[in-house]
Amino acid sequence: MSAPPALPFGRTAGGQEATLYTLENETIRVRIIDWGGRIVSIEIPDRTGNRAEITLGFDEVGMYEAAGGAFGALLGRTANRIAGGDLTIDGRWYRLAINDRGATLHGGPGGFHSVLWRAAGGADGAFPSLVLSHVSPDGDQGFPGEVAVTAVYRLAGETLWLAFTAQTTAPTVLSLSAHPYFNLGGAAHGDILDHILEIASEAFLPTDEVQIPTGEIRSVAETPFDFRVPTPIGARIRRSDPQLLHGQGYDHCFVLAAKGEARVAARVEHPASGRTIEIVTTHPGLQFYSGNQLNGTVVGRGGVIYRQSAGFALEPQGFPDAAHHAQFPSTVLRPGERYHATIGYRFGLA
Repeated sequence: MSAPPALPFGRTAGGQEATLYTLENETIRVRIIDWGGRIVSIEIPDRTGNRAEITLGFDEVGMYEAAGGAFGALLGRTANRIAGGDLTIDGRWYRLAINDRGATLHGGPGGFHSVLWRAAGGADGAFPSLVLSHVSPDGDQGFPGEVAVTAVYRLAGETLWLAFTAQTTAPTVLSLSAHPYFNLGGAAHGDILDHILEIASEAFLPTDEVQIPTGEIRSVAETPFDFRVPTPIGARIRRSDPQLLHGQGYDHCFVLAAKGEARVAARVEHPASGRTIEIVTTHPGLQFYSGNQLNGTVVGRGGVIYRQSAGFALEPQGFPDAAHHAQFPSTVLRPGERYHATIGYRFGLA
């Protein structure tokens, strides 16, 4: 199968040429690059039919590289943090690359967000698709085993699906996700504190001061983390809660129902435009990040400065730091097993 329409998207500092691919149907246009497997752009209409860009992004790959972070990127080998930059599997200890206050974040500095994925996709029946693949060698960022990963983006109706599969040659850990920043009012709208958020979760994972889970699974009841009823993101974000101080806002994993079939984990609505998004997933956890570290130091697409809470991220994933907490669902993948995980971004109108 041939790949979707493609355009050059600049070069990295190391000379890698990035390519931009477009998936499009009657109402939604999605653009993805092979460098980091990043969602660069999503355009959807509001209730009057006017399309707007609803993701935070940049005009070429060098700007992504200069900005740092995980704007729009695929995350691996493990999304989120591993404390101390180490792990033990079957009694064997591994030292990992660290990149966040002594921890390994999103797979380390050379994680999946910073590699050039191979684009080998094409049309999936009536649905435009892009198939990305990557082979992470044994010892990559300190992780054991050679891991072959495939990430398939598929635009079906009003849903952008992302399906992961992977296999390993040695016992390792794997928790794959993606990190698009959304602002349903439009990328130039301002902050996302007026967005209405609902999360299908009874509990969340408290963290310490460097945002490593403590191991506790805490009820959301009577806390600023209770989004079981639709609530504006900004309604409680300024409360004097130790957890909000640790993350400088929301940056926590919410516990979902037992891993299995894809189900709706969260819904967000922007009242003024009517745009909505539902996050559908098979993952056991959902990281909600309110864009706390966006500090006005980078300029995005269209000359928009990305300030605090300019966008939100909802990242389905395994529990962060699961390697150090036996009570968390395991993220270990073994030879002969096949990793499967699905994320859906379902767009609509209120």
